[in-house]
Amino acid sequence: MNAVEIEEAVSELFSQPFDAANFAFQFLEAFGNKGATIEKLKKGVSNLSDVAGGVLQRSNIHMAVVGPSSAQGVEVTSTLNALRANPKTYSAKAK
Repeated sequence: MNAVEIEEAVSELFSQPFDAANFAFQFLEAFGNKGATIEKLKKGVSNLSDVAGGVLQRSNIHMAVVGPSSAQGVEVTSTLNALRANPKTYSAKAK
């Protein structure tokens, strides 16, 4: 996928109603990940994350979806810190 295709896919994703359970997978799909890869992540076959609600794709990304539960972003900050400090993030060479 080129940058224009990625931008269009991400714009389409953000124009749809937010689905917390599937957002991480839809986000990865918007960046060109294949359906088989997404299915393996959903089923947990290749999802290496041990962070609650996390998705870890080797050599790519470690992310988690959090809700808008606090105005100061406490949940966002603590989840981001957990992802950064997680040893699996480093061992999987994820960002």
